[in-house]
Amino acid sequence: MIDEQTEKRRGSFWRELPILLGVAILVAVLVRAFVLQTFYIPSPSMEHTLNVWDRVLVNKLVYDFRDPRRGEIIVFKAPSDWQSGAEGEDFIKRVIGTPGDNIVCCDPQQRLEINGVSLDEPYIFTETDGTRNQVADQEFNITVPAGRLWVMGDHREASGDSLEHYEQSTATDEAGKIDDATVPIDSVVGRAFTIFWPASRASWLSVPKEYEAIPNASGK
Repeated sequence: MIDEQTEKRRGSFWRELPILLGVAILVAVLVRAFVLQTFYIPSPSMEHTLNVWDRVLVNKLVYDFRDPRRGEIIVFKAPSDWQSGAEGEDFIKRVIGTPGDNIVCCDPQQRLEINGVSLDEPYIFTETDGTRNQVADQEFNITVPAGRLWVMGDHREASGDSLEHYEQSTATDEAGKIDDATVPIDSVVGRAFTIFWPASRASWLSVPKEYEAIPNASGK
């Protein structure tokens, strides 16, 4: 005699399986679209915080509730004149300045000054012979406009970042040069918060403690 209850459970499982798979796929799509997304690192611009082919996990929801903060590593849609030809190209850099911040290069110890306070940057790329990248290859004194961010790579000599685009800008006035060099906050995709692959490099991408000493811009 066939156990009717067992037969019923088997039939129910196979009928429900497509629904379960569909729900799982829908949840995965929604998570990727609105909450979390993985990105790989295609260039050396953030070495050795992030190495080529590292994979990071990006929180896409956090900036729906607040703006990016200094020291965070962000993924953003590159301005059109930053792109190398790939439409909608994503960049990953560290936030150095937020709206209203005055950034100056450099103090007598060759450190950036933000709102009058010098910033130590222990993450800046160092060659195998111990030679450390300069924090910048030219002097500058800029104030970040409202709604925009000044971003830089940790491997300063290999990074197409705010400083490079400030230097290369063809704008005829300082405001235009700064606009060319900064990225709109609304172009930010999310915050990279962990390296998850390769497993040997798995780590959190926390904000360096050196940023705690930087005061807010006057009026913020």
